Amino acid sequence: MHEHLSRRSLLGAGAALLGATLANGANAAATPFFQRHKLPVGIQLYSLGPDLAKALDAQLATVAKIGFKSVELAGYLGRTPAELRAAFDKAGLVCPAAHISPKGPNGFSGDLNKLADELHVIGAKAAIMPILYIPDRLGDDLRQAGSQMTADDWKWNADFLNEKAAVLKKAGIVTGYHNHNFEFAPLGGTSGMEILLKGTDPSLVTFEMDAGWVTAAGQDPFALLKAHPGRFTQMHVKDIKPSTTFNFALKQDPTEVGGGMIDWKKLLPAAYAGGVRGFYYEQEPPFAHTRLESAKISFDYISKVVA
Repeated sequence: MHEHLSRRSLLGAGAALLGATLANGANAAATPFFQRHKLPVGIQLYSLGPDLAKALDAQLATVAKIGFKSVELAGYLGRTPAELRAAFDKAGLVCPAAHISPKGPNGFSGDLNKLADELHVIGAKAAIMPILYIPDRLGDDLRQAGSQMTADDWKWNADFLNEKAAVLKKAGIVTGYHNHNFEFAPLGGTSGMEILLKGTDPSLVTFEMDAGWVTAAGQDPFALLKAHPGRFTQMHVKDIKPSTTFNFALKQDPTEVGGGMIDWKKLLPAAYAGGVRGFYYEQEPPFAHTRLESAKISFDYISKVVA
């Protein structure tokens, strides 16, 4: 009798445990991606255009109200690092990363210790080079320069990143590179992107994948992540319309995230598995809505994605 009861109890407990496990698994599967991984949804402030600098506090307040928790800088917006930090603190936002120009006294070509000090004031831990260093012979037109880069030019950029990253690492700042689509143009059996990935030291240089530009180049972001595990630690969550003609010339048909051709339910977990931890919404002009309205549309989609 006791043996019978103990077996019945054991079976009952096992069934209950199985049920609870299945229920927990179902709940986990139904939890939005960013909530499940306890990651903030960020925004690259470039998305807000020139109005941001004109009304910084008001725009940041709206960004926070939408639900964004982190931001990525694109320039200092005419403010000092201390003023930026005060504005972010006031809005309840953090700024883990900043896009820093490859040229100029305030960029990667300037005083790197000063740059590191400024980024520490802001609270940023990563300095991302948003474009290539254009050789002087090619002028300043990014669209034209991107198509005229040689393999040696890209190798020079890889060396440049390694050199600057070694200095910034000692100062507690991570160095990264953000892609557009011209990096993927065929170049004698390789591409600028491949040269950068192979020519930079993984212990020094990380990459920020702009998923929209990768896709606009006709490339597969999944394959890129799989081919270079651990190299991409940040991502621009950017969508493009299916009407986009694949190209290497800075062209795309932009749209709000979730309204385009990228399968975010698959790409977000693939990016996470590949090492990405910083995710920032970004959108290129032209906009069908105001920039802040587009940001809200994208945030509402991104924050609820179950993946």
